[in-house]
Parts: sequence; C-alpha cells; structure tokens
Amino acid sequence: MLKNVAAVLLDGVHPFELGVVCEVFGIDRSDEGLPVYDFAVASAEGPTLGTHCGFTVSTPYGLERLEEADLIAVPAGDTYATRTYPPELLDALRRAAERGTRVLSVCSGVFLLGAAGLLDGRRCAVHWRHAEELARRFPRATVEPDMLYVDEDPVITSAGTAAGIDACLHIVRKEQGPEVANKIARRMVVPPHRDGGQAQYVERPLPRSQCDTVAEVLVWMERHLDEEVTVEQLAARAHMSPRTFARRFQQETGTTPYRWILRQRVLLAQELLERTDETMDAIADRTGFGTAAALRHQFVRALGTTPNAYRRTFRGPQAA
Repeated sequence: MLKNVAAVLLDGVHPFELGVVCEVFGIDRSDEGLPVYDFAVASAEGPTLGTHCGFTVSTPYGLERLEEADLIAVPAGDTYATRTYPPELLDALRRAAERGTRVLSVCSGVFLLGAAGLLDGRRCAVHWRHAEELARRFPRATVEPDMLYVDEDPVITSAGTAAGIDACLHIVRKEQGPEVANKIARRMVVPPHRDGGQAQYVERPLPRSQCDTVAEVLVWMERHLDEEVTVEQLAARAHMSPRTFARRFQQETGTTPYRWILRQRVLLAQELLERTDETMDAIADRTGFGTAAALRHQFVRALGTTPNAYRRTFRGPQAA
C-alpha cells in the first residue's frame, strides 16, 4: 500500500515538476475521505538547493529519508541531462528499486535513473526534446519519445510537465483505485486519466495560418467522431492536397489522421462508460465504431481491457 512518498532533489530543480509531486502526494485531503501520504522533500546536495528560476528550496531531510519511502519521485532539473550525480544518491536509488520501492521520474529526472542503471533493459518515457540524448547516453534503455509515461514497475518514467501529473495519478490508480485517483484529479481540476500511450505534442515550426487551418479541422473531427471520414475529405476541408494534409497533420499531432480519430473515439467511449448507463451498441454508434464488437476490439487494443471491465472498474460491478 502506498503511504510514504519522498521527492528527491538536486541543485537546479524545476519548481513546476516538483510542484506536481507535491500537489498529488503532499496535500492533506482527508476532509474528502482521501488518503494522506507521509510526504517529504529530501535533498541529495545539502539542506538548501537552488532552482532554475532563481529562488532556493530548503529541507531538513537528506538521503536517509529515501530508505523508508514506498515511492521516490525525481522531478526534472536544470542540466540533469549532462551533469554527474552523487554516488550515494545512485546507490540509494538502486537499493530502493531492489527492495521493490517504486521510483518515478518527471521529464529530465529520467537521466538520474539512467545513471543509476535503472533504465537498463526497460522502456522509458521522456520529453521529446531529450529523447535523442537519453538514447545516446543509455543505449541499454528503450526510449519511447511519443509516450506520456511508461510503467515498467517498479520504475515509472514520464515526459514533460503535465505528463508528470498523469504518471502520478496512474500510480494512485494502481495502488488505491480509480475512485481515489479521480477525486484527486477533480480537486486539481485536471483530466482524471490519460493513458501513457497517448502521443506527446511534437512542436514543429509551421506558419501560423497553416497551423490554424489544421487546428480547425481537428475541432471538426472531434465534433464528428460518429462519422466515417477519409483523408481526402479532411484535406478538402483544410484546402490542401491529401499528401500535404497528411504531412502537416503528422507534424502537428505526432500521429496520423486515422490514429488520431481512433484515439479520440476510444477517449469518448471511456467518458461514456464512466458517466452514463448507455448500452454498448449506443456507445459504439456515438463513437463511430458502428458495432459493439468493433468497439470492444478497438478498446482492447488501445487499453488492454474490455469496455465492460472498464465500466466495472470505474462504476462498480452493478454498472456492467
């Protein structure tokens, strides 16, 4: 059971990524019946550390605090991709993983896990800007540059900023169930669940007018998920040739039109399964899958579980 959480910091820590961990695990929400974690911030380099924003963070805890943690979180930091790390910190992380303690990285914090050897033979996520350098420095790791987070228990890695929230809520969901994770997400005013395989946004320099044109098509696609559309039809809406549209779409979203629509349909199906009592046939019709069998097939491929099982998880056995 997840009870004890420690965030370990180095000089140059990024406040936002540290704040993500503090927000999920460091706030007392017992007034809503939610679990209270024994949370602490531990320093690997003295009681006072600098941040990349120019202010300092102080803590009375050192590396000894990691020995009792059920989860150790490593936020991102300035120069983490290139710096060296204290040997005693690397040893502490290795011992933690060996005894089954979960170790989570947010964005460039993954470089510390790589230095500790915790990425060897594992898949891992990182912000797409760091993916090439991570793969170069740690060739025994399998870098997944498009994923929001990767769970290779006991090592969980996540991409930049908001993906850290997704990974933290994923851990809560695994340990304490979707109801707890959803309530925490609601308090934070964030989506309750984005699965780790959802593509990161990959920024490419494109003229603004062209980005706006594709963005308008995305809005139209999202509003017409129940309709069958072709690349040719979408390209016509964007006033582009099919080949140009497909290339621009890939550049802006990191995926193809077919995969984007498929993912949005699965996301809509998740929402309907969580929030409504609609039948599988009705949900299949609203999401554009057509039949309950097609819905089930694509749902299992995307999430590794059936729609009925997903509904039971979120709404209890009686919902199915």
